[in-house]
Amino acid sequence: MIVEKCAPTFVGAFLFLAKFPFDTAKAVPCYALQLLPWIETMKIKKPNAERVWKQFEDLAPRLRLSTTDRVVYSHLFRHSRLEGKLRLRFSIPWLARGVGLCGNSVRWAVRRLIARGVLRLVERSKAGHVVEVRLPEQVPAVTAHPIDPRPLGATRSRDFQELDFLKHPALRRAIHLRERGRCFYCLSPLTVRTRCLDHVIPLVELQDHSYRNLVSCCRKCNSHKSDLPAHGHLRRLYDEGRLNAARFTARLRALDALVAGKLRPPIRPEHA
Repeated sequence: MIVEKCAPTFVGAFLFLAKFPFDTAKAVPCYALQLLPWIETMKIKKPNAERVWKQFEDLAPRLRLSTTDRVVYSHLFRHSRLEGKLRLRFSIPWLARGVGLCGNSVRWAVRRLIARGVLRLVERSKAGHVVEVRLPEQVPAVTAHPIDPRPLGATRSRDFQELDFLKHPALRRAIHLRERGRCFYCLSPLTVRTRCLDHVIPLVELQDHSYRNLVSCCRKCNSHKSDLPAHGHLRRLYDEGRLNAARFTARLRALDALVAGKLRPPIRPEHA
């Protein structure tokens, strides 16, 4: 049979489909052909690797990208732009194996790169992600603002995204107000004495004090979470029965919205 002779490649799929039309039962086995995770058909002109590397080195500190973020971007760039492909289809396990890191670290790095505009999410499903890997000069933060050598403060920032919400009491209160008196993780009621701020992505992994990485939570969650990523702590709360299925799902969605910058805290104009 032709199916047995065809390798799981575009050539094999082409020969198989050329032999049998889509509307016949014999065409069904073609869906079982497995393509490599980095295969994409959209070809583009390859960029100058040295120029892109220099631009990315200048961009990374401005976006506060961690070492993990840089490694993940470099790997995705290697398998997309440097091969003349605009978009890349991949799975988290494949990416984790490629960069030699655990799946959780890689998953959060992808989320941060998407939130900061370095990657553009085209599609996400159980099978994996399809992203557009942007060149440094295409990242919105680069085209919108020139480099400012002055240090950022609580009352001066060229961008709301870059405010340090730990340096000023009013900004810290804004994070607590955003959560409306509930722990971001377990949803238990909070008081002034029982609440605290927690870094969604631990400080050991990313030095980020922006509103996208800070939440108001109870001291119990802050202590138990420790250096776990936020989704790992939520999973543990669910396993321990402190969150039911509905609340667990809702918290994961809130976490995605937070990382994407959709949960802006209420602050006064003088602090923006």
